[in-house]
Amino acid sequence: MFIQKLTGALVAATALAGAASAEEAIIVQSTTSTANSGLYDYILPKFQEETGITVNVVAVGTGQAIKNAQNCDGDVLLVHAKPAEEKFVESGYGTTRTDLMYNDFVIVGPEGDPAGVSGMSDAEAALTKIAEAGALFASRGDDSGTNKKEIALWKAAGVDPQQGSGDWYRETGSGMGATLNAGIGMGAYVMTDRATWISFKNKQDYTIEVEGDEDLFNQYGVIPVNPEMCPEVKIEAAQTFADWLLSPEGQEIIGSYEVDGQQLFFPNAPES
Repeated sequence: MFIQKLTGALVAATALAGAASAEEAIIVQSTTSTANSGLYDYILPKFQEETGITVNVVAVGTGQAIKNAQNCDGDVLLVHAKPAEEKFVESGYGTTRTDLMYNDFVIVGPEGDPAGVSGMSDAEAALTKIAEAGALFASRGDDSGTNKKEIALWKAAGVDPQQGSGDWYRETGSGMGATLNAGIGMGAYVMTDRATWISFKNKQDYTIEVEGDEDLFNQYGVIPVNPEMCPEVKIEAAQTFADWLLSPEGQEIIGSYEVDGQQLFFPNAPES
């Protein structure tokens, strides 16, 4: 029985991992939302069971994750800022970038809704109203994918939030969970990815005020780190992980993850 189980495990690992060792461990430089939402806790045990490969996640803002990968401190990059991801690949640090899954961003706010944006689906117009009202807005201010998107929306709205820095515009320099806690503590609006918001436990009287804008689309990508730039990268195991995430099985598992009956991520890898 022991030999049968061991043989089965080796066959499964070989089929998915190729030459990757069943004892291998890789590092994924990741955005925080996939960690804060509990997605990794859901999918990684399934991947490890099938391949024997251990995945260690470093969850930081997208900008920092990219810097870490450029410093060769990871084997795979999984983040959500497509232009920055494409630049990472073009500069030689990534092998290929592939769409993995998506969700969206939302703007949450207090029950009183001081800027009167509740129910709006135009993010730029909502941000303009928040700025004109001088209503508190808490920004991550950390060069994360969420922060990059927020800054792009302010720019598109023709608003320079830095003019309100320290007044109505507050930068936390923190991750999404900490920024939500800080924002709620001061009664500020916050832009967050929906997955983190659904999983967030300290909502108090806060609700989603702005949603549904195409500009709030939130795409995630996966990129193995290029061993030509980082010779210590475990490229076979890294590619195995990326391929598994992008496979029909991986995509189905991602799509099946729910919190409180709500799907958090929507797989959209290209069909092979």
